[in-house]
Amino acid sequence: MLTAGILFPALTVAGEAFAQAAKIVPNKGDTAWLLLCSALVLMMSIPGLALFYGGLVRTKNALSVLTQVMTIVALVGVIWVVYGYSLALGDSSGSLSNYIGGFGKLFLAGITPDSVVPTFSNGVVVPEYAYMVFQMTFAMITPALIVGAFAERIKFSAVLVFIGLWVTFIYLPIAHWAWATVTPDDIAAAAKAVAEAAGAEAKKVAEAKLAEMTGSIGWLNGGLAPWMGGVGALDFAGGTVVHINAGIAGLVGAIVIGKRVGYGRDALSPHSLTMTMIGTSLLWVGWFGFNAGSNLEANGATALAFVNTMVATCGAALSWVLVEWASKGKPSLLGLASGAVAGLVAVTPASGYAGPMGSLFLGLIVSPICLFFVSTVKNKFGYDDALDVFGIHCVGGIVGALATGILVNPSLGGVGITDYTNYANANAGTYAFGAQMTAQFTAVIATLLWSGIGSYILFKITDVLVGLRVSEDKEREGLDIVEHGERSYNY
Repeated sequence: MLTAGILFPALTVAGEAFAQAAKIVPNKGDTAWLLLCSALVLMMSIPGLALFYGGLVRTKNALSVLTQVMTIVALVGVIWVVYGYSLALGDSSGSLSNYIGGFGKLFLAGITPDSVVPTFSNGVVVPEYAYMVFQMTFAMITPALIVGAFAERIKFSAVLVFIGLWVTFIYLPIAHWAWATVTPDDIAAAAKAVAEAAGAEAKKVAEAKLAEMTGSIGWLNGGLAPWMGGVGALDFAGGTVVHINAGIAGLVGAIVIGKRVGYGRDALSPHSLTMTMIGTSLLWVGWFGFNAGSNLEANGATALAFVNTMVATCGAALSWVLVEWASKGKPSLLGLASGAVAGLVAVTPASGYAGPMGSLFLGLIVSPICLFFVSTVKNKFGYDDALDVFGIHCVGGIVGALATGILVNPSLGGVGITDYTNYANANAGTYAFGAQMTAQFTAVIATLLWSGIGSYILFKITDVLVGLRVSEDKEREGLDIVEHGERSYNY
């Protein structure tokens, strides 16, 4: 069965048959919405994430973090148009087609102002340029998240080398696994051919054509592992590809690079929680483009993702503050900001699948879990995840990814499973708890293993090429001066 699990609302592969046959004109409102969301997601990185991270480090390192985030945005933008879009989303064939895209769209080959890609409604398209740049902004923010884990001690040259390698060998394959699929129109047409086939032989041919469509579907999206039984993992806007992926890479980096000088002895306090609060607010606003924009068009499903993003974040911010207040005696602005981000992370995979009350519940439960990891677990194991990338993004992403498999259940207010082969009633897919949770666990574990092991290898390669860490003397002086020759504040 080709279900919603293989039709992720943020990244899809435009089918060649559809592209050749399509004469549909993009809706101007959908196009404007997608371009606006692209700008909102870019704002999440610069200045949102840059300010969020910049405020959390010490004064002598603030400029270095801002520089790292903005440079990553520029670097990934170049990678994306040269080969990233093609490898993540391009059509592919052969034995690796379920694991990586092809080379057909290197340097954006074949894309014109008239090129279109389908959304998740039959007969609806958007310009491919708008779609491509929207996906670019996702590829930009994901590696930018990683640098918070080892802030204040990594070389700028190491950031450039590692991120270039990481996007190529970690992000692009995982994006293909989770998001590459065929289009609703192609699936519906093939299913209709099966239903209308006259005779056993014609039906056999039509069924083979429908089965052939799994050829370029990402293995997680299509549920192609033997134990998944064709049930794909659900991820509306990137709980696995963005947050778990970046979070586990950050943890590996923090361990490989080592602790900051004075960690566990000195305070290492944030230099500007005001800056962090501003960054958090920009992230919150930008996240509406991240989640609601992942529907690709402006309709009721978009509104649902928008509402879910809002209520989950409110619940998570409030939950963190209340738990922190009860356990530590005082509510903090840092806790409020951390809770808001945890809620945004957790609702990312669920935003288009859960109902509002399910999203609120998700927000309320994710904050205590993340708080436990950024305090108790981190202190227990002693790793220096400087800005809690693992504790919030990886842990929050895991909570959200697993919860999505539960909250999509219509009996819990979710939207249910969409079966695009049932062209007469596409919403009639069957939800099965065991099968769906198997798919969700598979996506989580696969992402942890590929990103965790792969990131370790890439950190070691980077260390050999340029070295990972500045000297202790340079670290004490601060990266702003020793790496960039500038200061954040000249007063």
